[in-house]
Amino acid sequence: MELLIMAYACKTSSAKSIVGVIPYLPYSKQCKMRKRGCIVSKLLAKMMCTSGLSHIITMDLHQKEIQGFFDCPVDNLRASPFLLQYIQESIPDYRNSVIVARNPGSAKKATSYAERLRLGIAVIHGEQKESEADEVDGRNSPPTLPKSRTMDVSGGVPIHPAKEKPPINVVGDVGGRIAIMVDDLIDDVQSFVAAAEVLKDRGAYKIYVLATHGLLSQDAPRLIEDSAIDVVVVTNTIPHEIQKMQCHKIKTIDISILLAEAIRRIHNKESMSYLFKNVTLED
Repeated sequence: MELLIMAYACKTSSAKSIVGVIPYLPYSKQCKMRKRGCIVSKLLAKMMCTSGLSHIITMDLHQKEIQGFFDCPVDNLRASPFLLQYIQESIPDYRNSVIVARNPGSAKKATSYAERLRLGIAVIHGEQKESEADEVDGRNSPPTLPKSRTMDVSGGVPIHPAKEKPPINVVGDVGGRIAIMVDDLIDDVQSFVAAAEVLKDRGAYKIYVLATHGLLSQDAPRLIEDSAIDVVVVTNTIPHEIQKMQCHKIKTIDISILLAEAIRRIHNKESMSYLFKNVTLED
């Protein structure tokens, strides 16, 4: 709201252009319809454009298609070069590593990292936690009344069979190797902790978690501290100094130079293509 108020104040003061620098776009995970729910990212995009923002700089959107919600240019910067550099410079013997996708949905991102580093890939299949699409949101339609005006369908509408998720398993070899889980966002760490336990049981002797945005909400620092995860690496798109004081496993990568260069290029009307060279397609 503070951002929208400031943007509207600049708009009513006849500002030529208003550039919003939003390293982490809130509600970016709510970018698709779940059952009969609403798409919050679309609402947020319309609010920003209506308030007067003429250009937006953000980083690693949960889905890159979110850019289509905005009626103004959006530069979705990538943090993957910084994370790749950390792997190459700060992980000893990273050649003995394997990139791990926490679920099949993030396999494309993990594949992109693995191709850049010339490493193998493993995928964790089967989750203990229900996916977002399976959650009951309370929006189920009421039962049909006995005297309904709707046309009866012979045989009735077929009911979707319930999903039975297999027990959590690892597709790929992680025995005696360093496991590196990559994702765009770390908020609820319970799924990461469960995945780390499985990787540890499969023989991984060191486990890293790399992500762009480190929300680390609620008791995430304590869960990380007590888990099999050795290091959690996040960028400083979100302040997390308090979480770092509670957990010594959390490391931070500074990406301010990328945002500064993007601001400079937009202000001087220079090409932004340079900032997107040699980066992964999915990240």
